[in-house]
Amino acid sequence: MRLTTKGRYAVTAMLDLAMHVQHGPTSLADISKRQDISLSYLEQLFSKLRQSELVTSVRGPGGGYRLSREAEQIFVAQIIDAVNESIDATNCGGSGNCQNGKVCLTHNLWSDLSDQIHQFLNSISLAALMQRHDVRAVCTRQDDEMRSVTLMEASHP
Repeated sequence: MRLTTKGRYAVTAMLDLAMHVQHGPTSLADISKRQDISLSYLEQLFSKLRQSELVTSVRGPGGGYRLSREAEQIFVAQIIDAVNESIDATNCGGSGNCQNGKVCLTHNLWSDLSDQIHQFLNSISLAALMQRHDVRAVCTRQDDEMRSVTLMEASHP
């Protein structure tokens, strides 16, 4: 069982959006630069996040994305579910046809593990992640790096 980049990037981008909520709508270009995620990939992810009503888009100058509700009300499992990511530890995708079309000996064990992982991720809100010291420290470092790059670009036209 592994979480693919789709789920990881979606959670990372949503956390970035939440961490910058005080600045108004956040552009995908800014998220792309801070998190080193391709802009076109973010566009695909945010299309799904918007369809799942986790984000809203703001058009025009100064536009971008914002959370559709408070960070306390958005959970990691919802984000992963929104981008159609499966957290499944079974070899059969949960269908129960693991061994010649029938349930294998350990199917229920891996199925229960998948449920536990989903429950765990459903207990962690973006707000809880935002409160973590390590998350805040990384966010500050990324913002400082972005400011440095912007200043260097401005001084060397």
